[in-house]
Amino acid sequence: MAPTPHRIAPLLQVAIDTGGTFTDCVWTERGQLRMLKVFSTASDPSQAIIEALRKISPTTPVILLHGTTVGTNTLLQRKGARVALVTTAGFEDAIEIGRQARPRLYDLFFDRIEPLVPADLRFGLNERTASDGEILQAPSRPELRSLADELRRKSPEAIAISLLFSFANPKTEKAVAGALKMLGLPLSVSHHILPEFREYERTSTVVVNAYLQPVMQHYLESLERGARRSRRSGTQTRIFVMQSSGGITSLGAAAREPVRTVLSGPAGGAVGAAAMARRSGFSSIISFDMGGTSSDVALVDREIRAGSQAEIAGLPIGVPMLDIHTVGAGGGSIARFDAAGALRVGPESAGADPGPICYGRGIQPTVTDANLLLGRLQAQRFLGGDFTLDLERTRRLVGEWLKRHSARLSAEQFAAGVIRVVNSTMEKAIRVVSIERGYDPREFTLVAFGGAGGLHACELAAALRIPRVMIPALPGALSAFGILVSDVVKDYSRTVLWRVAAALPKERLEQEFRTLRRRAEADFEDEDWSGAITHQRSVDLRYQGQGYELNISFTRDLIRDFRRQHQRRYGYNYPERGVELVTLRLRSTIKSPQARLAGSTTQGGNAVPSHPGPAKLDRAVVFFAGKKYPAPMHPRDSLQTGQPYSGPAIVTEYSATTAVPPRMRFWLERSGNLIIETQPFTPKSRN
Repeated sequence: MAPTPHRIAPLLQVAIDTGGTFTDCVWTERGQLRMLKVFSTASDPSQAIIEALRKISPTTPVILLHGTTVGTNTLLQRKGARVALVTTAGFEDAIEIGRQARPRLYDLFFDRIEPLVPADLRFGLNERTASDGEILQAPSRPELRSLADELRRKSPEAIAISLLFSFANPKTEKAVAGALKMLGLPLSVSHHILPEFREYERTSTVVVNAYLQPVMQHYLESLERGARRSRRSGTQTRIFVMQSSGGITSLGAAAREPVRTVLSGPAGGAVGAAAMARRSGFSSIISFDMGGTSSDVALVDREIRAGSQAEIAGLPIGVPMLDIHTVGAGGGSIARFDAAGALRVGPESAGADPGPICYGRGIQPTVTDANLLLGRLQAQRFLGGDFTLDLERTRRLVGEWLKRHSARLSAEQFAAGVIRVVNSTMEKAIRVVSIERGYDPREFTLVAFGGAGGLHACELAAALRIPRVMIPALPGALSAFGILVSDVVKDYSRTVLWRVAAALPKERLEQEFRTLRRRAEADFEDEDWSGAITHQRSVDLRYQGQGYELNISFTRDLIRDFRRQHQRRYGYNYPERGVELVTLRLRSTIKSPQARLAGSTTQGGNAVPSHPGPAKLDRAVVFFAGKKYPAPMHPRDSLQTGQPYSGPAIVTEYSATTAVPPRMRFWLERSGNLIIETQPFTPKSRN
């Protein structure tokens, strides 16, 4: 969990991650990790959180650490605020022109993504700042008053301000923001949110922030009110939010800069996976989080690193985010036949309402239904027996659905096809973060979590020749665990565009980093955080003439490290070519007091379920690769630490189920992690 402001003395710290199907909660009680899963409420995610807090029934003040999907869903559904954009005259259409890149090159009927700001809400100012920061033309006071009057007539809900070269000199942007402050609307200003070059990406980021600001502010205020009403008198709840960069921030900062939270939940998963993997001595991992609506994969090579460019819902976002690749493949992904009769799975999802067929309300077959039909999920062992899956209803409705589509398949054959198709989608996602980045997946450990991750991980690892799978403790709520142990993080950047012929300009670099460091320390003080601040410095570099950069940790061997990384990533480098220092980055961190949980052992390898599980079943019939196998059913808390077991087998627990195919060995470590050997082949290990 995050460090605590000076004026708060919390006694209970709860991390809650909202997903498409379930809302996951993790907290500590008497030194033990506890976990709770409740169904998400799509219309208002805060209701599920409030319900979870009522079930936990804390009697002491609470620090609530929240991983939210509100920003992501708002972008995907286009339900954000009415935004006005103020920019340099002549650049009003930059967000529409973009980079003129076609996502599908040969699709003549492709519809481009509409910008978030319509043409009539884009305003150009007669101002100009040179690339070196010299102000060539400043807007007059009458022009600023006229702009404010025009904006008042247009009645936007938020305003984005992004002027050309404001990263070199923000003076004009500050003047514009000061003139528009009188409107009483949320302002998103580029030199504060993203002081970097590339006007399209910078403007898009600022517009996204403005688009989300009123929505996120309303949501967080509603959550805070609801949490307050749900608590007993005399207690209090303070809320902090997970960022896409893998760190916690204050509620106020999240409301001001919601663009930093669009990958909030998946970031918690990557942090939690790395923390759990370190318990078992694995530092090079591929995290695989399969939830109800999507699968998120990320590669961690010894340390978690955030990228500076991402794309969400087709919109470029330039704030730091963990390099997470998401595909629409989850337990609730809907299966269908396309016009040519081919089987497709996702990206559409049944979500929590109506959910898969086996949940009792859905009518379309999903991945969860397929796993149930194949015996990999057991109807009486779902959520520790708290919720029973309806196997008979699933068989009946899937059979009727196949008849309507004239498919001459048995329910099991259809289910096996669904698993193959969805596995193919997830395999491609793992290739994106590994092979396409220059990494050999055979040198990594696949850390699988989420409610459905353990059902598919072994087959994915076998297909990619990944030698081992690790199913961590708390697999169904690992994103919430990652949020619980995350540090407080703030990221800063500034574009400089310096050419380097030989030696680094060390004095200038130190001066710029000192400026960023002072800003970080002031922000931590303003938000009342306590604790020692650590600073990580890095630089975006490129060869002269290139249009893309690599981010390299700042050391005295910066140029050498850049050339080596370029060789690894792209297969070549230019030993004699000059290098440009493009953007300086500072990541400032206050260590979480909950970080000790990442190195501790969870008793029995599991969180304590809310209710005891059902009576144990000895064996079940399970399908692997189209063949029927009798498989033992192992409650995870019954596994003997260090004792080897063999597949086929099903390992059940409160938050997830793991399917182990034939001829694979597995055992429970003292750390509480479940290790599965997938290949006799063992490459040179990086762990």
